[in-house]
Amino acid sequence: MKEIHIFLPGQPIGKGRPRFTRMGRVYTPAKTKNYEMKLAAAGSDVMIQNQLDPIQCPCKVLIKAQFEIPKSWTKKKKAQAAALEINPGKPDIDNVAKIALDALNGVAFEDDQQVYDLKVIKRYGDPCLIITVSY
Repeated sequence: MKEIHIFLPGQPIGKGRPRFTRMGRVYTPAKTKNYEMKLAAAGSDVMIQNQLDPIQCPCKVLIKAQFEIPKSWTKKKKAQAAALEINPGKPDIDNVAKIALDALNGVAFEDDQQVYDLKVIKRYGDPCLIITVSY
């Protein structure tokens, strides 16, 4: 089985809800759009580096989202987070998966409907998003 590893440094974010203007038009929040573009660019770089086209067969996706430990926490709570005894709350895990799959749609794989196995892990550590696509 072949694998593609995509790494994006920085605090992961979840997919934002669509917003509506007063005129009823729907738009994606700028923060979501910018993060999706960064992730798509990172995925595109990996695909070009490996001389690959978007995957056209069924694939598995593993998403590891590492969040920064809040500076306002006590030493005890920071130690618990570093020891993986405390897990991050927000953003919701499904929103992390949604932003990752949407960003890699047409980049790492033709369509996110090809994903037959999805695993998402949230934890504290060096803030980054690590995505492994296996096919």
